[in-house]
Amino acid sequence: MALGLSDTPPWLHSRFLYDDIGSRLFEEICEQPEYYLTRTEAGILEQCASRIREATGPVTLIELGSGNSGKTDYLLAAYAAAEPSVRYVPIDVSEGILNQAKDAISVRHPTVTVTGVADTYERAFPLFKEFSPAMVLFLGSSIGNFDQRESDVFWQGVSDALCPRDFVLLGVDLVKEESLFNAAYNDAAGVTARFTKNLFARINRELGAGIDVDAVEHVAQYNSEWQRVEIYARFLSRQDVYLEPLDRTIAVPKHTMVMTEISRKYDLEKMKEYVRCFDFAVKEVFTDERQWFGLLLLQRLPRKSADQR
Repeated sequence: MALGLSDTPPWLHSRFLYDDIGSRLFEEICEQPEYYLTRTEAGILEQCASRIREATGPVTLIELGSGNSGKTDYLLAAYAAAEPSVRYVPIDVSEGILNQAKDAISVRHPTVTVTGVADTYERAFPLFKEFSPAMVLFLGSSIGNFDQRESDVFWQGVSDALCPRDFVLLGVDLVKEESLFNAAYNDAAGVTARFTKNLFARINRELGAGIDVDAVEHVAQYNSEWQRVEIYARFLSRQDVYLEPLDRTIAVPKHTMVMTEISRKYDLEKMKEYVRCFDFAVKEVFTDERQWFGLLLLQRLPRKSADQR
């Protein structure tokens, strides 16, 4: 964190947004009328869950960044209807939201065994082979929070962690009219602004930083050249951020823009080409009628030996 704040330009990793309070705020964001992503992806899952189950057969469902598992309910219902028992492994950094999801799923789907993992994506990768045959769910266009280097590392890690013929179900937000992005990340109710500001409230809570959160402003804007929404915290006054565990103070000048998150938007054809670089075959693609959002069903291919290359 100290490295990011003192960097030029300054930044903070988006994973720090998701403490228990941040996770609850994100669930609230998903309910805002401007935030089309969740509703659109949920609609696709509602229509296509049975087809996805038919394509994969019996698998353990492993979800990265599962949150409240709300959209996943369509998949759990489809798999539970076809199999006597289903295993679901939600992975999220918020233990509180994992427990809430587990309780709700046990009521709705008593034949589903839930094994929650409170950890980061990368630390959970070694578990994948234990659950094979499996399908990793990475929904909500969470892949868009990674820059290109992080994306490459992520996909190589997933590819290495999965067994041949295991699956990935990937949700991606597609390139569209810029005004839709600007509205979605600047909701009228101000929930996304509270989400951004909670990051700095969390730094105060956990690191004793003494940041004046009221002097931090949420800024979200679409960068058409990079095809991504960029989210910043603008400091409306100079602040001296004290990081208690390091006994270090970082001066943040007035008007400084600290990048807290990116959300990349995708072209389906380019994404299909990209994942093939990591030994994934694109089995099926599901979209809504407006082509706003896409779900890609990928299958990990057996790797060729050196003699076959």
